[in-house]
Amino acid sequence: MPLDASSTPLHALHLRHGARMVPFAGYALPLHYPAGLIAEHLHTRKAAGLFDVSHMGQIRLKPGPGGMADLARALETLLPIDVLGLAPGRQRYGFLTDDTGGILDDLMVARLDDSLILVVNAANKVADEAHLRAHLTGLCEITVLPRALLALQGPLAESALARLAPETAAMRFLDVTWVELLGASALVSRSGYTGEDGFEISLPEDAADAVAEALLQDEDVEPVGLGARDSLRLEAGLCLHGADIDAGTSPVEAGLTWAIQPVRRHGGARAGGFPGAERILDEIGDGPASRRVGLLPEGPTPVRGGAALVAEEAGEAIGRVTSGGFSPSLKAPIAMGYVPAALSTPGTRLFAEVRGRRLPVSVVALPFVPARFKRS
Repeated sequence: MPLDASSTPLHALHLRHGARMVPFAGYALPLHYPAGLIAEHLHTRKAAGLFDVSHMGQIRLKPGPGGMADLARALETLLPIDVLGLAPGRQRYGFLTDDTGGILDDLMVARLDDSLILVVNAANKVADEAHLRAHLTGLCEITVLPRALLALQGPLAESALARLAPETAAMRFLDVTWVELLGASALVSRSGYTGEDGFEISLPEDAADAVAEALLQDEDVEPVGLGARDSLRLEAGLCLHGADIDAGTSPVEAGLTWAIQPVRRHGGARAGGFPGAERILDEIGDGPASRRVGLLPEGPTPVRGGAALVAEEAGEAIGRVTSGGFSPSLKAPIAMGYVPAALSTPGTRLFAEVRGRRLPVSVVALPFVPARFKRS
């Protein structure tokens, strides 16, 4: 492990629980614990898994004299979602775009009474902060929050967290609220980073170990590492920035049009006004040239990210795989990738190039495993 890898506030806990540590986005994080990736994955699906996501960036935006409405409008110049209409105690998924319509980063935006909280990807958090400061300085106060972040995910996450904070049981999908956990002030959201129902818990760094251990005392909760986090993410059809989405892909190509509310589209009250709006809004209306799709290999061999996709066994590359691996839930390999829009219909048969061989894959609808979020 590189000597310059940073530690999260839960580093000692990972070692106590026998984690295999690996470098990830500049941090030392658990790949898996003694139970192993598949066991951790399946446990999260049937009970609850506890993930350390403290490496992600947490950025607070506090409004200036113009108040929350002016702050929301300012942030809408950087991302194509409805921030102004976001009610206190709610959050939504979004993305920063560039002038070509590409995705600089995807993130969560939470609305509190007095501020907005952004949770951004670890690999991009320094660039995201600089981007925000370059465009919003003078309009709001920008603070990087030195807080730990836990994710408690799975169908029994609600009951496990409610033992420490009973009021969290009433939370629904995309709610966010302040609670007290073992005497610490915690900001809890319910968005399900893994595609499972679950909670994200932001809390002071010096409280993270005690809260995590208290959650792990529940027989339904097990620690889970990066390996299972990625396989759960893939089954849920969720994008990983730097793999499935980046500055070279638009939100429409990536199948993220649902995250762009009608008010920001053509005909909406605040249509456009964000970087790359012309391309993104045109693609919503006319369709993109390529689309992200699910891929189901016909045999047992996994198809990994980077593999070329061809329309015919002897043809030229027409697309690429962006994420792929083994699905513990389906007991089969699965993948995602980009193909021309004309070849994106479920049931289309393609071929993936794997170690000099071209293996048949079928285009399928996403997600591979449906989400079970608590919406009411």
